[in-house]
Amino acid sequence: MQVHDIMSRKVELTDPSTTIRDVARKMRADSIGALPVGENDRLVGMVTDRDIVVRAVAEERLPGNTSVREVMSEKVCYCFEDDDIAEAARIMADRQVKRLPVLNREKRLVGIVALSDLGRANGDCAQTALEGISEETGQTRRM
Repeated sequence: MQVHDIMSRKVELTDPSTTIRDVARKMRADSIGALPVGENDRLVGMVTDRDIVVRAVAEERLPGNTSVREVMSEKVCYCFEDDDIAEAARIMADRQVKRLPVLNREKRLVGIVALSDLGRANGDCAQTALEGISEETGQTRRM
């Protein structure tokens, strides 16, 4: 089974100049914890609810004056839509993330695959990812 068989296709890039207030409201409205960030039709980062808390709220930054670019995680791991789901699970486990942006071979964002998507499709792949995500490394985990 390939990633495109299980991924969520309803995904859009968030502009890095968007305020964290606006992305937090979008996260709340859509019941999601992460948004892909893009510029010129290219994925340049991910912003998570944790990024907002750790890099903005804890630093007492103003939500209406702080941009996504200031708090997003820039080193984004991803998979391709034609990858096998076992490869997506391996990336999630290695990078300790619960969500992966999915790109086509032209490196354009086409979806997101989440741990829950793996769980519905293949319990063994989900277990592999979960074991890696849950592994203690002594390092701060970031998406």
